Amino acid sequence: MTDPKSFLTSIFNAAVAAADPEKTIRNHLPAKPKGRTVVIGAGKGSAQMAAAFEKVWDGPIDGLVVTRYGYGARCERIEIIEAAHPVPDAAGLEASRRLLEKVRGLTSDDVVVALISGGGSALLPSPAPGLTLADEIAVNEALLASGAPIAAMNTIRKHVSTIKGGRLAAAAHPARVVSLVVSDIPGDNPALVASGPTVPDTGSRADALASIAAYGMKLPGSVMAHIQSPAADAPRPDDRRFAGNEVHLTASAGVSLEAAAAEAERQGIQAVILSDAIEGEAREVGGVHAAIAREVATRNRPFKKPVLILSGGETTVTLRAKGKGGRNSEFLLAFAIGIDGVNGIDALAADTDGIDGSENNAGAFANGSTVARMRAAGVDAKAMLAGNNAWTAFNAVGDLFVPGPTGTNVNDLRAILVR
Repeated sequence: MTDPKSFLTSIFNAAVAAADPEKTIRNHLPAKPKGRTVVIGAGKGSAQMAAAFEKVWDGPIDGLVVTRYGYGARCERIEIIEAAHPVPDAAGLEASRRLLEKVRGLTSDDVVVALISGGGSALLPSPAPGLTLADEIAVNEALLASGAPIAAMNTIRKHVSTIKGGRLAAAAHPARVVSLVVSDIPGDNPALVASGPTVPDTGSRADALASIAAYGMKLPGSVMAHIQSPAADAPRPDDRRFAGNEVHLTASAGVSLEAAAAEAERQGIQAVILSDAIEGEAREVGGVHAAIAREVATRNRPFKKPVLILSGGETTVTLRAKGKGGRNSEFLLAFAIGIDGVNGIDALAADTDGIDGSENNAGAFANGSTVARMRAAGVDAKAMLAGNNAWTAFNAVGDLFVPGPTGTNVNDLRAILVR
């Protein structure tokens, strides 16, 4: 193989293609209602889901979807609003207000189609009574810096909101709500994707408070007072307002990893999938993956070369400094340090939505020469890792991976080629 980067890029493309909304939504269309069909949605892939729904639905529709700035898609009947991610802004606040207004006053003859994908938590700020947008921003920033897993983060988010935790679906009652969900959550619980605006779960105030304590989060006093009060309680799954609603998982990390493996096999490379639900601190997960890759490269075990090692899920980053980066580039910098000087290993770690953190890259490439090339460029890889500055490190050697917005979001893809 003369160009490992091209091979790894083709693997990424295969994983993303398997989550193409135009292919997946067609299999999950609801029955046509007697009344109106209203489309709503939120997430980094929801505009593309809306465009796909317009193509495959042959009845009248209208609707409103919110996505990240720069992630819009051309729609004729569904309005697309763009707002901030990963930190909420006033545009997201207005989008939440309009979504709630969109579903009010419907009847049992109507159907609401909810197009939900990862990123919707930040895109749907809707602070509970007594709280402000500034409070919700503070909560979001504390969550992002905490190192908490996404399930814990979203349990907290839904207890400070008037739209998350099933509340958007409750507002649509008595209309039937059909949620089409692209999962970016390890384990694929649809109630946790985008903090479940249309899908309730059993997570409680007590669970939220336990996570706040466990991860040492410092939240505004007004937020803590709210979460400690019954006013924060979210609707439960057995609430009669959810009776008759449907939830369909249209794309997931597992399906995309299988597609990535099939593409590798098509190109003559054996592929193995470690897991589609790996969580934990990004740098620690990177170190473990590096140890596995070294074992294969040097001892031809537990897998025989050549092999493509795949994994998915969502790692976390506990911020220790204010560097540039994201969980995939931080994973890969730790991985690069772990394989320093070992020949025959090439890797890509990237977010399938096309954005890793707040920069314009999805992730980065690395191999056994990465750390040495960084050193030659005047960059100390270990110091960059300590400062949460993985973007700067990979940018210095031209190894950032920038595919642009993909239109879907099935979490992280890690692909390690050992030759």
